[in-house]
Amino acid sequence: MGNVMAVCLSEQKGTQKQNVGAAEFVVEWGIQGDAHAGKWHRQVSLLSQDKIEAFRARGAQVEDGAFGENLVVKGIDFAVLPVGTRFQCGEVLLEMTQIGKECHQGCAIFQKMGECIMPTQGVFARVLQGGIIAVGDTLEVLPFHLRAAVVTASDSGFAGQREDLSTPAAVALLEKAGYLITHTVVLPDSRTKLADELKRLCDELRADLIVTTGGTGFSPRDCTPEATMDVVERPTPGIAEAMRMSSMKITPRAMLSRATAGIRRGTLIVNLPGSPKAVKECLSEILPSLGHGLEILKGMTGNCARE
Repeated sequence: MGNVMAVCLSEQKGTQKQNVGAAEFVVEWGIQGDAHAGKWHRQVSLLSQDKIEAFRARGAQVEDGAFGENLVVKGIDFAVLPVGTRFQCGEVLLEMTQIGKECHQGCAIFQKMGECIMPTQGVFARVLQGGIIAVGDTLEVLPFHLRAAVVTASDSGFAGQREDLSTPAAVALLEKAGYLITHTVVLPDSRTKLADELKRLCDELRADLIVTTGGTGFSPRDCTPEATMDVVERPTPGIAEAMRMSSMKITPRAMLSRATAGIRRGTLIVNLPGSPKAVKECLSEILPSLGHGLEILKGMTGNCARE
């Protein structure tokens, strides 16, 4: 838990932010009147006052807002928290989306001190619930949950011609396992649309886990594995192999699944079949191990080796 020491904004980019005492936070936008607000993942910037004071102790004369931070908070070391951490301040709910950013070497602080703390100590967040934050308010760090999104590929489901039962089946199992569901969507069987949505969920909304349902078979329109491989940077074939091996005990047709899985940045993407029954069977098989894998991916635990 921390205390808000400054609320800073600048009306124009390239100008130093000033402490205005209080400001309105707008859902999926940022601070009203701040030049860096917008529909992107870096809507609000936060910096620990303790880090600023340590920088000042080395001879830097900097005012609140000098590093481009919107919120200066005492008592929280933001840089040690994982992406996805949520903060509550009155009615306002923020979700951390990024730790640090590249420092412009031409900034006044870097020119004078030869360093800047924002690249390593500053964090960014998006606004999930709006309201007013003022100096003196308390900012609370909420319990951390891995965040999951569900993307269903179905031409008929997207057209409203068939009820989507796969998404609720996946959501129920994920929530039971402790995941926070941040996004669900039904899309047509379009390789481009699926790949674009997967990229957005990985790069902007920063989901920890994305499960897709549907589009993994032999039909000419089935393209979910291709869309997934268009996006991932590191394949994780063992996950799909485990699902097929488990499903083969139920039906030999499991061998016809083309499902795949892989990692993009800090997000794991896993293809599931399209039927609710198969979703439950496959997801139940892999969920116990996925949690450990995601903890390794997020840097929250060590490797898989056992003594």
